[in-house]
Amino acid sequence: MSAEQNKALARRVLEEMFNKGNLDVADELLAPDYVDHDPAMPEDVHGPEGFKQYVGAYRSAFSDLHVQIEDQIAEEDKVVTRWTGTGTHDGELANIAPTGNRLTLPGMEIVRISGAKLVEGWEGYDSMNMMRQLGAI
Repeated sequence: MSAEQNKALARRVLEEMFNKGNLDVADELLAPDYVDHDPAMPEDVHGPEGFKQYVGAYRSAFSDLHVQIEDQIAEEDKVVTRWTGTGTHDGELANIAPTGNRLTLPGMEIVRISGAKLVEGWEGYDSMNMMRQLGAI
């Protein structure tokens, strides 16, 4: 796939799953053995079903969740996306009761693509900043 096709695939995961809540698209866009590395999570996320649960948890905690793509860079089989996530904390997140606080969180991710599917992802965002905005710390 071309760099532009890879960027479109990475963008589609964010727009379809996080922004629109179309979690079933994970079966189309992620490889069966997909692995997502998020240092804020106790363990890696595995497969399309695991990623649906991961995204679903954030969508449940922030019903108006929106991920704005700020920049994308692609080279060979990897795409880097810089994003800003926003939402209102109106659902439970990691045992934190809804606060009603508005969240703005910048972050980045790197995804690796093979066979027109995401096979691996690395997340990067300031989880302490997120907890601070939620009033948890």
